[in-house]
Amino acid sequence: MQQIKRNRSARRVRRGNGVLEAALVLPVLLALSMGMVEFGQFFYMKHTIQAASRDGARTAILSSTTHSAAQTAITNTMNSANVASNKYTVTFTNASTSATISDVGSVAKGTGIKVTVSATAGTVSVRPLGVIPANKAIVGVTTMIKE
Repeated sequence: MQQIKRNRSARRVRRGNGVLEAALVLPVLLALSMGMVEFGQFFYMKHTIQAASRDGARTAILSSTTHSAAQTAITNTMNSANVASNKYTVTFTNASTSATISDVGSVAKGTGIKVTVSATAGTVSVRPLGVIPANKAIVGVTTMIKE
């Protein structure tokens, strides 16, 4: 039987290719992963803020409610996402006149109450790459009619 001789110089040329490929691919994969984290966190916060405005509006339209109960409903939803109350703003306005409502309990039946919860991406979400600007507004608006 004849023994096949292997070309050792060809093996030397390929040596280190794995390290080179990893060095080229790893930063791209890391950037994609961080981008997914950033956008995932942004959309999670957008959903949470919208849910908070919905919960606040649901509480505000009840006939026997108080302003603090509506505010507490919003705070509870935001606390469930670990967002401190100083990182977002809440406004209650009359849906037809756009006047600010200071006490939702005194609003007449049949009046539309608009609840707006707003924050900026820099204060409520993780931004490892900074793709989403820190001053990007995240706003949740819900309008319901007082019962």
